Amino acid sequence: MKTAIVTSDYFVMGETFINRHIEHMFDGDTTVICGRHNGEDPYGKPLFVRRSPLSLTDKILAPFAALSGAALHGTSRLPFGTNRRNLKSWLIDNGVEVILAEFGTQALVVAKLGNDMGIPVFTYWRGTDASRALGSSQRVRSYKLMMPRLAGMFSVSQFLLDNLAKHGVNHPNAHVVPSGVNVRLFQPAEKRPGSFLAVGRMVEKKAPQITLQAFAKAAKGREAHLTFVGDGPLLETCKSLANELGVASQVTFTGALPHDEVRKHLEVTETFLQHSITAKDGNTEGLPTAIQEALACGCITISTVHAGIPEAVEDGKNGLLVAEWDEAGFADRITRVLDMPDRSAMTLAARKTAEAKFDNAILLKKVEDTILKTLCPNAS
Repeated sequence: MKTAIVTSDYFVMGETFINRHIEHMFDGDTTVICGRHNGEDPYGKPLFVRRSPLSLTDKILAPFAALSGAALHGTSRLPFGTNRRNLKSWLIDNGVEVILAEFGTQALVVAKLGNDMGIPVFTYWRGTDASRALGSSQRVRSYKLMMPRLAGMFSVSQFLLDNLAKHGVNHPNAHVVPSGVNVRLFQPAEKRPGSFLAVGRMVEKKAPQITLQAFAKAAKGREAHLTFVGDGPLLETCKSLANELGVASQVTFTGALPHDEVRKHLEVTETFLQHSITAKDGNTEGLPTAIQEALACGCITISTVHAGIPEAVEDGKNGLLVAEWDEAGFADRITRVLDMPDRSAMTLAARKTAEAKFDNAILLKKVEDTILKTLCPNAS
């Protein structure tokens, strides 16, 4: 089934979940609609860039299109004028049969056009779109208006669906399908004793300073080493903090790395750390892909009771959980792991969790089957 995958930016190396859909959904029978294109196109799919320069006529029409869109549909982002006509023609020329918008905010852009053309539209909620975005009453209104236009929706966690429901955003055809991980590729290797790893953008909701401070309290002077993979606005702050805490020799900051390099780190790491918190603007995780990958590699995960994380990490079984901002508790859990004489039971439980719940081949088929069942309910 020819599917148009809608995303904001293309190509983004770290958006493994979107890239997997582009490459593999319905045997790779896909196209891509993006807001911005950085020039990279590793999959060679038919590509439409929405934010192309406006004609003189469309520049004149733009304020009126934005006002009418906001008034009638709750969003000023609807395609209009020449860009709308070009996108409509592109969808027809490429024989698109279904649209999957990655992130609810992208669904806002294409849902009406899809309806006007008789093309079913689905969306996938992943985090910011169902947390921080809900702080805007205009955004909540736009989501509510969009619901009847969707054929169905997916979410990486039940937490996000519940969060949407608290704001009156519901759909009868909603499904929890985590992003998942390639469990055949992400597998445990021989673990380095005392190894810790944190992966992700160095931003507020990842709270890397708490992770670093807790590690320093628990592991300073012990046989332990923490590797941070990722860049972002808090990277330099954390580098300075490591020096201040006296653990610079026990911490490595790699910056952003290709996905294969992240996997190699996960394979040999004993313990994965992610102290996710709710940011001041309400931004949360959905269910972090990095945690799913860590579980697949048999990493004991120490994290927080935050968003969909408890849907993956079972405290005391495949990892350990603390409340958000509980730096002392996080340090205690690091100490607990370091003091464990045998960590193999948790490592095995982590791997089994990934195999049972986060095999992305199974999860991709679940998305495909849901779409097909929705569109062809009587098909065998």
